[in-house]
Amino acid sequence: MNLYYPASWKEYELLDSGNFEKLERFGKIVLIRPEPQAIWQPVGSEATWKQQAHAHFTREQKDNYRFGEEVKGGWKKLHQMDDSWHVRYNYKTLNLTLRLALTGFGHVGVFPEQGTNWNFIYDTVSSWSKSGRVLNLFAYTGAASVVARAAGAEVTHVDASRPGLNWANQNMQLNSLNDIRWVYEDALKFVKREVKRGNKYNGVIMDPPPYGRGPEGEKWTLQEKLNELVYLASQLLEPTPSFFILSMYAVGLSALVGLNVVKSHFPNVNPDYGEFYLKSSAGRNLPMGTFLRFTT
Repeated sequence: MNLYYPASWKEYELLDSGNFEKLERFGKIVLIRPEPQAIWQPVGSEATWKQQAHAHFTREQKDNYRFGEEVKGGWKKLHQMDDSWHVRYNYKTLNLTLRLALTGFGHVGVFPEQGTNWNFIYDTVSSWSKSGRVLNLFAYTGAASVVARAAGAEVTHVDASRPGLNWANQNMQLNSLNDIRWVYEDALKFVKREVKRGNKYNGVIMDPPPYGRGPEGEKWTLQEKLNELVYLASQLLEPTPSFFILSMYAVGLSALVGLNVVKSHFPNVNPDYGEFYLKSSAGRNLPMGTFLRFTT
């Protein structure tokens, strides 16, 4: 099992963490956001954090150790800043521009630790002798979709959030790309129909949330649906060339859980799997979920 952090980032930095929060720099903007795993003491003082930060997001909840489905709280601006801005991510010949913004959930439109997956996607798709098809499920604001498209793939982007799809479309346009297929639908329903239709993909990217909600209010948890999702992905994936990526952020689901589920449906693969983390300039690295990926 391996640990990975996104070394290619120049415009992102984890400055400090602790007391269930993290201090991060996105380009020129510094933010304080909740972080349930940061149970330790921060290096810097509260006054130092607020002196650096442009905005602070707080959650009003009794349980600091995990985030519930309902969000109460919001942003408080501490210094002058725009509500949205751009950051760049560079890897080899990939020059990615992403739109960031303050959202009501405390997100900003990117998960920085996913940079290691972007590198993997870019290298894999670029190595194919001809254009392949990539399916991005639970695709959020579309960074992975844009990377796959920039590398030459035909991309289908699936998400049950209309604002997320609009944001992803903006990211596509920021990078002077086109022809990503946008699908507004519950990912599980979509892959079930794709299997029935006999459609195949050379790449499947799966970043399911701990709990899901479809366009019509359908609810499910990752523990309940992960095995089915991976099974359906095994039916959609071409024998070769192909790749598969699974990221998990659900509390209690270790990298070994993902490995066991994947090996039950892809018995002949030898996945790379482990834990994401963000490297901190303050010396306290922050775990950020698990990943599994392989190529065939």
